[in-house]
Amino acid sequence: MPPASADLSRERSLGGVYAFSAYFLWGFLPLYFVLLAPTGPFELVAWRIVLSLVFCALLLTVTRSWGRLAAIFRQPRVLGLTVIAGLLIYVNWQVFMFGALSDNVIETSLGYFINPIATVLLAVLVLRERLRVTQWVAIGIAAVAVIVIIVGYGSFPWIALTLAASFSLYGLVKKRVGPSVDAVSGLTLESLWLTPIAGIILVVVGATTGITMGANGWGHAVLLSLAGVITAVPLLFFAAGARRVSLTVIGLLQFVAPILQFIIGAWVLGEPMPLERWIGFGLVWVALAVLTVDSVLHARRARVAAAS
Repeated sequence: MPPASADLSRERSLGGVYAFSAYFLWGFLPLYFVLLAPTGPFELVAWRIVLSLVFCALLLTVTRSWGRLAAIFRQPRVLGLTVIAGLLIYVNWQVFMFGALSDNVIETSLGYFINPIATVLLAVLVLRERLRVTQWVAIGIAAVAVIVIIVGYGSFPWIALTLAASFSLYGLVKKRVGPSVDAVSGLTLESLWLTPIAGIILVVVGATTGITMGANGWGHAVLLSLAGVITAVPLLFFAAGARRVSLTVIGLLQFVAPILQFIIGAWVLGEPMPLERWIGFGLVWVALAVLTVDSVLHARRARVAAAS
């Protein structure tokens, strides 16, 4: 194998490891947040924002990357997009935290199972892309799945749908931002814009239920202090992986997180899974199988066409 091919193969393998590590860590997030009881979802998100900003500032200092961050402030359009990205990720974090701490981990997993389908739907509604027949079939099956869950299970899956909508919109905004903002600078700015919200939340929590940081022993304080690291590390792994592997590989690996969350919710935390929920989830999995097979075949045809 030529040296260039060997280096490319090594980079792709390393990218796969990085991307898998990101989704693997995201899959176990519900267990981490459950361990932080009695800290509530609003206080948790507030600390997550503040400590992410602190962690990112340390990273920028160690890597001497403040110049890249400063350059973004000279691009008003890009700066505005990071504000939108920050607000969207706040909604995603807050709803995810509420789901994880209110015995709805299974529904949070449903949100991330639906996310690829929501992303495809956004391509039609926002980017005006034309979908292939199989992609429309996948969207149709997913819609039926949501209806089954609503009718059969007797509740509207607002947590799942909000997570899918917010994260797919976040992905769209990040795509519009493009490579002009690296992962650390992006998370730094998003955390910076959200810090005033975090401050208000902490003031309200302190005046009502009381701040739990430092009030429940050193072990709890240490775990809560790691919220910034727990937030930033998977995002950095993901950024490192996404640069090295194809979108097809990322598309296949993204199911690692919701699968782990589903397992944790159903078998570790013992959340109920009645027949109606199994049917709904089963339909979502069928839709994802259709979407995944279509994506892989389309990528293969594109490679063959490019080589011929």
